[in-house]
Amino acid sequence: GFSMSTYDVTSRSIYLRWPKFSGASSYRVTATAVNTLGHSLLVHFSEVTLKGTLTSLIPNTIYAIQAEAIDKNGFILAETQIVQSTAPDIPVIDQAYSKLSISITVEWRAVPGATGYLLTAQDGDSFTETVVTSSPGTVTGLKPATLYRITVRSINSGGKSQPSPFRKVKTVLAAPVLSVSSPSCDSIAVSWKAVYMAAGFSVSLMRSDGLGRMLKENTTNTSLIFTNLDPGTLYTIKAYAWNINGIPGDDFTYNQRTSPKAPVDVEVAFNSDALKAIVSWMPSEGALTYSVTASSGLLKLKCNTSSASCVVPSLQCSSEYYVSVAAYNDAGSSEPTDAVSLKTIPCAPVNVSIEEDEPGHLLVSWSSVNFGHYYVAFVKSDDGLEVHCNTSHTQCHFQSDCGFTYFISVFAYNKAGQSPLGDVFNYTTAPCCPGDVRAAVVSGDTLGVTWAPVRGAEMYQTRAAGGSGEVLCKDTAAACTLSALRCDTRYDITVYSVSEAGGSNTSCAPTRVATAPCSPEIKNISKEALSVVTVHWQPNNKEATYVVTARGEAGLWHCTSSGNSCTLINLPCGSAFSVSAIARSPAGQSLPSYSVPLETAPCCPNELILTQVAQSVTNISWSVGMGAQTYVMKLESPKGQAKCHTLQNYCLLGCITCGTNYTVSLKAISETGLTSSCTYQGYSSSACCPSGVKLYRLNNNGIRVYWRASDEAINYNTDLHGSKGNFTCTPSSGLSHCDITEIPCGDVYTVVVSPVTDKGPKLTSCPKKIYS
Repeated sequence: GFSMSTYDVTSRSIYLRWPKFSGASSYRVTATAVNTLGHSLLVHFSEVTLKGTLTSLIPNTIYAIQAEAIDKNGFILAETQIVQSTAPDIPVIDQAYSKLSISITVEWRAVPGATGYLLTAQDGDSFTETVVTSSPGTVTGLKPATLYRITVRSINSGGKSQPSPFRKVKTVLAAPVLSVSSPSCDSIAVSWKAVYMAAGFSVSLMRSDGLGRMLKENTTNTSLIFTNLDPGTLYTIKAYAWNINGIPGDDFTYNQRTSPKAPVDVEVAFNSDALKAIVSWMPSEGALTYSVTASSGLLKLKCNTSSASCVVPSLQCSSEYYVSVAAYNDAGSSEPTDAVSLKTIPCAPVNVSIEEDEPGHLLVSWSSVNFGHYYVAFVKSDDGLEVHCNTSHTQCHFQSDCGFTYFISVFAYNKAGQSPLGDVFNYTTAPCCPGDVRAAVVSGDTLGVTWAPVRGAEMYQTRAAGGSGEVLCKDTAAACTLSALRCDTRYDITVYSVSEAGGSNTSCAPTRVATAPCSPEIKNISKEALSVVTVHWQPNNKEATYVVTARGEAGLWHCTSSGNSCTLINLPCGSAFSVSAIARSPAGQSLPSYSVPLETAPCCPNELILTQVAQSVTNISWSVGMGAQTYVMKLESPKGQAKCHTLQNYCLLGCITCGTNYTVSLKAISETGLTSSCTYQGYSSSACCPSGVKLYRLNNNGIRVYWRASDEAINYNTDLHGSKGNFTCTPSSGLSHCDITEIPCGDVYTVVVSPVTDKGPKLTSCPKKIYS
């Protein structure tokens, strides 16, 4: 656990250190030269000493160094050993001098065993050190015109020697730092700041290419100007300061080019883009770049180039520019050339307005433009046709057609060329008036209008003016239905074509059309006869013919009149009709009036059959009367009447007086109470049966029948009806008895005496007698 190390080495000394060892009362160090016989060194140190120095050693020599820890009895407790070389011998400076203001060069004799040297320059408390491998060596990073103490130490792997005896050396003056410029194309100005400890300055100048002579100036000032130089030429300037002893300091070299001369033969032209100018010139000697300036008022445009031409972009129209060129190099710029005037193309005309001062003529106008010598206005229609107008004024006239969109552009011109394209304006003329306008009457309050579509129309507006107002209809189709019109009225129908861009064509001619007549209103219907009615209405049209129609299951009946009534004749009985009226005029036909119901009286039955059932009872039947619901049958005579009201088509009438002539009448009554009185041929009831009928036996096979006649003018028949046969007896006229003979005996007979009539069947209702 015992060790030893070195912490410094010089040419003749080695500095050691070791740790405290427990129990040691002293330490013994022995140094023996490895390559040198008989040279060794023994040193004792107390127990409290942990550092030691071995001195009087041989420079550049390797030593084996042994350290021992010894107790109080003289016993060695521990030991350690290292090998260490001493530094080379101390160098001796031969000379030291300063050639540059920031460095000092030192020369010395070489030291055996040295692998390097440490140069030290001391200025007060500050040190600057540099390690070199051999002589001479230079210390850099120094301050100009400053006195330094210079020492040298030799170095090997063991360490550094002690410093050599010093030398005092002063650095030379710093070089003046030049500020160089070329204020003109034939001069160069040189200036610098004062240099510490300088007594004067020397400045020389000559062409860098070696041509010409060198110019040199000595001065105590801090600035100089060289004149009569070549323009655009590179010169080399060298300057240094000297001290009061005349010793020059560092020199400063600077290359400066004189500024170029102004270019000549400046020319300005436009390229294909009339707002870009091409500026060209003859190159100037020594010019690296050129700058073109185009000024117009406060506006300045610049173009930089290394060639002998430049394009100045972004010129403004209708402007006059003054163009100049300056040459540049790293020294500065030349004077600008004399300005060349350049007038650009005119701007596009503004405030362009288009108006249709009258149909078919467009007036295009615009504001005048600076530097505009004349103008050309182009008008192109949407079908591709283009026309133009060339004028020195600010307006042009063009012909136009309806329904076209025209695109208008206006250009201004001068010697520089054509103005840029300005805004392209479009103007759409009103669409053409629709052609072939036709109006058809749909009803009294509706007209159907059609027309041929026209160019440019996006919508159509139909206007009907008449009566007390107007009706408008808008649609994109070439047809319109005008409703809510007044019947029997003349309207002026105008169809306007409309487009969003061109507006409405208000010059379209109207078409006069009359609406259909108004529907008549039936006031009443009067019955003139059984099959004749007169229809009355309120005439509400100026010129119209009215047609009345009765419509029913029986068919149609018509009558016509230009007044306020007409008569329907030959209407069938027992029929129901719906009666309506229409009005007709050249404009058309009205809607029918409201229908009025009409019912004719029921028909009288065509057939009537009377059958006498008994002396006082008669059965009457008849055919069905069209339209009749009930019937009233009536038989009338001076002796009285018989009557019945029935739903049937037959009736049984009692209380008939025999032998009486009756008047036969029938009333047919409809469901609504209409009545037809029907008269028929008269009816005579059968003769009265005889009274006082008595029977007398004549013999076993004969019988006599007596009666009392009700009327002497009546003849009677006697009928016998039995199981063995029927027998009849008709007496001679005027007799009131009759004999019936040769009748079978042993039978029961029914005997009836009946009056004999010329018409009808034999009356069978007379009283019967039984004879056995």
